[in-house]
Amino acid sequence: MIEGVLVHPLKQISDNRGKVMHMLRSDDAHFEKFGEIYFSTVFEGIVKGWHLHKEMTLNYACVYGAVQFGLYDARKDSPTKGETQQILLSPENYVLVRVPPGVWNGFRGLKGESIVANCATMAHDPEEIVRIPHDDPSIPYSWSPKHG
Repeated sequence: MIEGVLVHPLKQISDNRGKVMHMLRSDDAHFEKFGEIYFSTVFEGIVKGWHLHKEMTLNYACVYGAVQFGLYDARKDSPTKGETQQILLSPENYVLVRVPPGVWNGFRGLKGESIVANCATMAHDPEEIVRIPHDDPSIPYSWSPKHG
């Protein structure tokens, strides 16, 4: 597991009307601060990545569909520098993934059109994000279908 990445189980409360899917509360021990929340959709087989944030912490959860979430630690002073991590995100594996600044991340759609929520600690700032192609050879990660 990459240093500073948190995978936190989330609650879903279902009844005959539907369900409530918890994500992040201000009184959670892992809550840092609120910057913005947005939803991103991704189609099956499409990769959205790689990107990293210089200062922003991300908090992801997949509320619909399924995604292969990939991470790569390129932080020079990290004890897990050079390591990759993969997490399946879906309502069936409903977890919050906290991504600290400096960790490359992205996701690949696995099931129809998926919806991923992100509660970030800062409002979007184009000067604060770095992007590279999903197949950049500097990251030793394959987006081929994997689960787990």
